[in-house]
Amino acid sequence: MDIAGKVFIVTGGASGLGEGTVRMLAAHGGKVVIADLQADKGEALAAELGSSNAVFVKCDVSQEADGQAAVARATAMGKLMGLVNCAGIAPAAKTVGKDGAHSLAVFAKVVTVNLIGSFNMIRLAAEAMAKNDPEATGERGVLISTASVAAYDGQIGQAAYSASKGGVVGMTLPIARDLARNGIRNMTIAPGIFGTPMLFAMPKEVQDALAAGVPFPSRLGTPADYAKLVHQIITNDMLNGEVIRLDGAIRLAPK
Repeated sequence: MDIAGKVFIVTGGASGLGEGTVRMLAAHGGKVVIADLQADKGEALAAELGSSNAVFVKCDVSQEADGQAAVARATAMGKLMGLVNCAGIAPAAKTVGKDGAHSLAVFAKVVTVNLIGSFNMIRLAAEAMAKNDPEATGERGVLISTASVAAYDGQIGQAAYSASKGGVVGMTLPIARDLARNGIRNMTIAPGIFGTPMLFAMPKEVQDALAAGVPFPSRLGTPADYAKLVHQIITNDMLNGEVIRLDGAIRLAPK
C-alpha cells in the first residue's frame, strides 16, 4: 500500500507514539485525522503539519459517537485506508494495596479505554474501509493497535493494564480472520520501554534504570522507532493477524 494520498486515523495522535506516527504518515504524503482528547496539543500539531495534511478531532475512543465522528471526518478527507490505535492509559495499583482492594472503577476504566476503545475504533473504521475500492493488492485497509510487553510480562501493579493489553493481543488474530474477506488487515505492536509522556512522568533515575534493562539497544524506544514499524506494516501486505514485540529483547522483571 502506498501511503501518499491515503487517509489515516491515529488515536492518541497528539503526543507520544501517536504523534510520532502522525508525523511519519504526513511526511510520506498521507492525510491524518488526529483523534485525541488533548485539544491544545492536537490542534497545535495539526496546525504545524498544515490543514491539507492533518486535522484534529476531539475523541474519546470508548464513546461510539466520538468514534463515528472521527471516521466521518476521515472519509470526508478521502480514501480511509488506515487506523493506528495509540490512545491508552496506565494507572498502577496492586490487587490489594495499602488502601485495600484494587478499585473496581479504575480497573473498568483501563479496560474501557485500552481494550474496548481499541475495538470501538477498529469496528467503525473497518466498516468504512469495507466500502473502499480495493488497491492493486486487493487491500481495502489496514488496522494497527498498540498492546504492550506488559501483556506478557506484567509487573507488580499492572493487573488492569496487562489485562487490557492482553485483550488487544487476544483479539488480533480473530479480527484479522473476520476481515480477511473484506481485504482488511489487522496487526498489533507490543512496545517495550518507550520514551513517552507516560514514562517521562517517572523520576529520572527510574527512567535510566528502565533504559539500562533493555538488552540491546540499551536505551528507551522512541516514537520514531514505533512509527518505522507502523510504516513497515502499512507497506508490507503479508503482515496480518500478528503481534510484533518492539522491545530490544527485554523481558520485564516483577518490579
